[in-house]
Amino acid sequence: MRVDLFDFDLPQDLIALRPAVPRDSARMLVVPGEGAFADRVVRDLPDLLEPGDVLVFNDTRVIPAQLEGRRGEARIGATLHKRMDLRRWQAFVRNAKRLREGDRVEFGAGVTAIAEARHDDGSFTLAFEGDEAVEVLLERAGRMPLPPYIAQRRETDERDRTDYQTMFAARDGAVAAPTAALHFTPDLLARLEQRGVATETLTLHVGAGTFLPVKAEDTDEHRMHAEWGRIDAATADRLNAARQSSRRVIAVGTTSLRLLESAVGEDGTIHAFEGDTAIFITPGYAFRAIDGLMTNFHLPKSTLFMLVSALMGRERMQAAYAHAIAEKYRFYSYGDSSLLLP
Repeated sequence: MRVDLFDFDLPQDLIALRPAVPRDSARMLVVPGEGAFADRVVRDLPDLLEPGDVLVFNDTRVIPAQLEGRRGEARIGATLHKRMDLRRWQAFVRNAKRLREGDRVEFGAGVTAIAEARHDDGSFTLAFEGDEAVEVLLERAGRMPLPPYIAQRRETDERDRTDYQTMFAARDGAVAAPTAALHFTPDLLARLEQRGVATETLTLHVGAGTFLPVKAEDTDEHRMHAEWGRIDAATADRLNAARQSSRRVIAVGTTSLRLLESAVGEDGTIHAFEGDTAIFITPGYAFRAIDGLMTNFHLPKSTLFMLVSALMGRERMQAAYAHAIAEKYRFYSYGDSSLLLP
């Protein structure tokens, strides 16, 4: 499909620079498969779900993966993208023309790394020196990796260390937040439990590649980035039992959805999964693992807008986004939410 079919115009003043306070006060556009859209707020979620529904969250934790350093007199910026082993990370590099294989980059606070290899996409393998865990080094020298559309408009600050983290964050490794879950609070979770809504967690370490633009003119020509994820066998068994008893499985975020759809078989059975996924979902895809999706509003011509268009239909999502823009919903990572129920 042509990528420009997924384009739309977004006023810049609708890009959220801070999350709603409290988190569950964010607005939420309910998009059914047909019929009218409904303007609600996230705290209404228990009233919109049925007893027995299952919400699936991503428990990844964002690490301070953005580094500023020097190679001699050259300033080098690095955004870690994907862990390769205990001491090596693949990283997108700013000013990469000044960096060669074998160079040492000094990131301050006693943190140094060797640029071991350049990849075809221009990124580098960075091998961190020393004996301390890389996560410890990042806490000392790194910053939270806010999306470019926020970072270009304001400085990252200490508040982002908590704002850009979900209440489910437990497993270090993401360099972008699973933002649909940013709207949840302990109070909302308790009310969902009272309603009889079950919750499950999986892990997908979101990479910085999620923000890369689609440069191809046709979706068939786009190469999707890979991310590491895990679903344990017990979680898979509970999700299968829910679906076998006709209970809905609703992914909270495109990251949860992509991992579930990576782990499901042709017969609709969700299997235990551990490894990389580079699944790219576009219209025509047959969903097997989920019955709905809660997600924020995505960028024009992005792989994530293609995903929601695959779930609901491209024209339906174009209409939903036009409604959201007209009603001045807040967009992107710190913005409002939508509940998609095909």
